[in-house]
Amino acid sequence: MAEAALIWGGAALMVGLIVGSYWISFRRRERLDHARLEEAVELGLQRPVGQFPYIDASRCIGCSACIDACPEGDVLGIVGGLAKVINGVRCIGIASCATACPVGAIEVGLGDVRGRADIPVLNEDRETNVPGIFIAGELGGLSLVRNAVDQGRDTAYGIAEGYACGGDVSVPGYVDVAIVGAGPAGLSAALASVEKGLSYVVIEQQADFGGTIYQYPRRKLVHTQPVDLPLHGRLDKPEHSKEELLELFEGLVRRYDLAMRFGERVLETESTEHGYRLRTTAGEHFARHVILATGRRGTPRKLGVPGEDLSKVMYQVRDAELYRKQRILCVGGGDSAVEAAMGLANQPGNEVTISYRKDRFYRIKRKNQERIEEHIRRGLVKALFSSTVVSIEGQVVRLRCGEEEVVLDNDWVFIMIGGVPPFPLLRKIGIRFGDDLVVAASNNGGNTAHSPAP
Repeated sequence: MAEAALIWGGAALMVGLIVGSYWISFRRRERLDHARLEEAVELGLQRPVGQFPYIDASRCIGCSACIDACPEGDVLGIVGGLAKVINGVRCIGIASCATACPVGAIEVGLGDVRGRADIPVLNEDRETNVPGIFIAGELGGLSLVRNAVDQGRDTAYGIAEGYACGGDVSVPGYVDVAIVGAGPAGLSAALASVEKGLSYVVIEQQADFGGTIYQYPRRKLVHTQPVDLPLHGRLDKPEHSKEELLELFEGLVRRYDLAMRFGERVLETESTEHGYRLRTTAGEHFARHVILATGRRGTPRKLGVPGEDLSKVMYQVRDAELYRKQRILCVGGGDSAVEAAMGLANQPGNEVTISYRKDRFYRIKRKNQERIEEHIRRGLVKALFSSTVVSIEGQVVRLRCGEEEVVLDNDWVFIMIGGVPPFPLLRKIGIRFGDDLVVAASNNGGNTAHSPAP
């Protein structure tokens, strides 16, 4: 009897130790997450910017499976026994959290776009309030190659289905679809058009295809996730390098002799009796439908300081290996600026400084956060937080850090503070954004529907 009691007592002790250890760890983690949430609320990091995880609190069981599945690791946390969005701006839209959730309490998307001046209002077919004009890819608010490919493909399929159902007819002198942008969404739409027998043209303002991907540094890994590319098949790898994707796209362009018009920028889009006339820098195109797949970057955002027009000022780093034994300043606090600084710092003889107007990096991916902190710790990158560029001169750059002026010897300046999205062009066409719905609702007693106006 005593032996049995000893065994049961030992088992109870082991269980107690395991449960107690887990409980202490859980409570410690919850306290940290609560502190992170308070800071995020103060900084506005928990609000939707692009893709965003929405949690149904009535279904969440607080198991933390979503947190463990998140590749960024700090987008979600457990507060009050339930999953909470903490650093929503770091969500990259892979939706691993939604897949991992055992009760289906998470959905990754844009949510209600009302009040969002940066999100165009689309119906379920990705058509804007302007009939015949569609938006696919990052311009609609969601990033990731997978989303762009899916949206470009499905939009072209939808147009083809409309033809099959007698909804539209071809018109002489008009292509069925004009696709603006040659990134993943535009190329996917072009391939789908070929597959479905639609006439089309792809208009790209850059001299090459690839969209945002083309602007990435060499060997940058791109999240693709499994996705079906028209006329090609399944892309199974979760990540591809920039070079792999561009090689794949280039091969498809050649194989299917895609109708690409590079170096043409759309200046104006106006309606006609049979569709739309697109006036570009090289002429004009007529189309029954338009798919806007331009992405959100638009033109690089500038600092607006003296000397920014010097030839040593750049707005992207495509090949860091071209820069050696150089004194370099990177400006910005996002992933692009941090990745550029690290890539340049890894080249022989470079002295790299990164200037950011805030007191630390808030919006970058966790992997980049860890890597840049290591670069700073090792002295490979010098960080000037709470700093702004005052002027750029031939051999130096002047910055303001608090009340102090800092003068850096300098050979190159890389300004990576985002781009100016092509929203004015869209508004000129008549496309509505989320903030337009708020205005319309206030003018109609709050009765405006959430979907685009017909």
